[in-house]
Amino acid sequence: MGKRRLVIPVILAAAIIGFLFLSVLATLYFTLCACFDVTNRPYTNVRTIAGTKGEFGEPFGVVVMGDYTYVSDGENGKIWRMEAGSAPVEFAEGLETPSAIAFDTNGDLIVADTGSHTIKRIDEAGNISIVAGTDGQSGDVDGPAVSAKFNAPVGIAVRDDGSIFVADTYNDKIKVISNGVVTTLAGSSRGFADGTAFYAKFDTPCSVAVWHDGRIIVADTLNSRIRVVEPDGTTWTLAGNGEADILDGILSDAAFHQPSAIAVSTDGEIFIADRDTVRAIRNRSFPFVETLSKPRRGFVDGPPSASTFNRISGIAFKNNRDIVLADSDNAALRVLSSEPFSKAEIRQTIQTKRTDPSEFRTRQPARWPYEPPDANRDIAGTLGEIRGEIVDGDSQVWFHNGLDIAGGYGEKAYFIRDEKVLNPVAAENFGTLRELLRLPTLGYIHLRLGRDSSNITFGDNRFQFNGDMTGVRVRRGTKFNAGDVIGTLNSMNHIHLITGPSGDEMNALDALVLPGVIDKTPPVIEEVTLFDEKWRPIETEPASKRIKITGKIRIVVRAFDRMDGNSERRRLGVFRLGYQILRKDLTPMSDINWNINFDRNPGADAVKFAYAQGSKSGATGETIFKYIVTNKVDGDSVGEDFLDTGYLGKGEFVLRAFAADYFGNIISKDIFIEVTQ
Repeated sequence: MGKRRLVIPVILAAAIIGFLFLSVLATLYFTLCACFDVTNRPYTNVRTIAGTKGEFGEPFGVVVMGDYTYVSDGENGKIWRMEAGSAPVEFAEGLETPSAIAFDTNGDLIVADTGSHTIKRIDEAGNISIVAGTDGQSGDVDGPAVSAKFNAPVGIAVRDDGSIFVADTYNDKIKVISNGVVTTLAGSSRGFADGTAFYAKFDTPCSVAVWHDGRIIVADTLNSRIRVVEPDGTTWTLAGNGEADILDGILSDAAFHQPSAIAVSTDGEIFIADRDTVRAIRNRSFPFVETLSKPRRGFVDGPPSASTFNRISGIAFKNNRDIVLADSDNAALRVLSSEPFSKAEIRQTIQTKRTDPSEFRTRQPARWPYEPPDANRDIAGTLGEIRGEIVDGDSQVWFHNGLDIAGGYGEKAYFIRDEKVLNPVAAENFGTLRELLRLPTLGYIHLRLGRDSSNITFGDNRFQFNGDMTGVRVRRGTKFNAGDVIGTLNSMNHIHLITGPSGDEMNALDALVLPGVIDKTPPVIEEVTLFDEKWRPIETEPASKRIKITGKIRIVVRAFDRMDGNSERRRLGVFRLGYQILRKDLTPMSDINWNINFDRNPGADAVKFAYAQGSKSGATGETIFKYIVTNKVDGDSVGEDFLDTGYLGKGEFVLRAFAADYFGNIISKDIFIEVTQ
């Protein structure tokens, strides 16, 4: 009898909890629907409207006012203004790493000037004044706007009543400027927590937008969530399960990677820049997160599902509801449009804006990332090498995108050029072997940033550590000079140096002239093997034997490179590979087909076009590079190809395989073939 009495209250409690849960869910649903219009206009294309001619340094914030689009340029410290169909023109200059921008109720432009730790105003004539914050001084101080302090604020939004909301990014707070006073609306310390104003926690919030009934929506970047702040500061999570991933679905189950910008359209739709991807909560019968662009870094126009971006930092809406996107690392302004394609635009277009290595070399003199700066070091890895092992078609492999420069465990590493941090999340992977700092044109990996081998910090406040030493951030707008200490080597015992902008990584041996580098040692070709179209092997040994072939042939060259001074065990990737067909008397039938070229990093999909099964390389174990030299892998040009013997006709020929390093050293190997068809 006692047990039955206990069961009834338990069932009743469960029913009450279930009812409350459904009530909260219903409230959320009707809140979302209240701000959603019934319209659901499809977006049909992405196109680039500015940036392919080098107009911008780093477009970040974007806002539309009438016929004009305004863009902040974090690299150049400027605001650009662009009228439809015209090139951008300078509207204001003299800012220090401007980020998000918005217009106030008086028609003045409000700017989160991240590098100066202030919020600024620009009038119609381009005159700049400070709204709040202390110029050049970071801190966390509320109160009168003239004496308040921010810590590199990135996000900004203006409500209809004139209140200015600020994502005080590295203070992990949401603040409001109203009637000349700065107040913390929500946030206390770095972390994650929903709740009342003081108890709420954020992690590097980078964007804010005004939502329904005075609420503020926050792109809580490193919490991988979309948060809502009520007018009284109460904070709750709208979408995101906290996992750093790209996953669509209902709001509580969806996952974001690093939401960096957020905007709300006039019909209530919410658009999110999730680093390289456009996500949305659109007008549907039930709210859920959907991905509009291809979830991969790149620079491709065309249908939204095939289009790619490279660190989207700003979102704005045009009067026709088209969406303008500041594509920061592509240095471009893009539009997500619902207008139909013209016949000329139906095809997918790929932008080919590239950094010129010869120009890159002239920007600043090169130095080694160690002391002394001109002492030659051992090169331990080059761009384009495979990482991982190809066992079958499902193998997870990738390209090595930098130059590995060997050093000693705990040795200090130094910046090789002057540069300013632009990515708000420039430091990643704290405490792992892949801890890194990414700057606009250089990246440094395998370091303890700002600290020694004992994890003791150098006291450089440009590296902002968590109080419990579980993380480090380097603020947007931070400047470093060549020769400044970046950190110390971890147990990988080398720096992985990335050269070139994100998505346009170049071969560092080409983009830099490192002091004392001389290489007269040619690559080594270990073997040349032939396969038919279906990857069935063709016997190629002994080398003196004339191999009979017919049809379409694949040529695989197993080779590696060496550099002067490297140890015998060191095997590096080859810079260029190709082949040539010669007549029996060794006169060439054609030029050398230099099909594989690693002057810059190919796209991720190209790795299995460059390397055959059995290729492998990593921090430990055997290194094997098997290059498919009949395929094309050269920058954006990637594809499968063959030696088609039908074009040769019957007869005896010589197949000559080539491998070359960056310094012009070339090696070749001959295979004697007979075409029998």
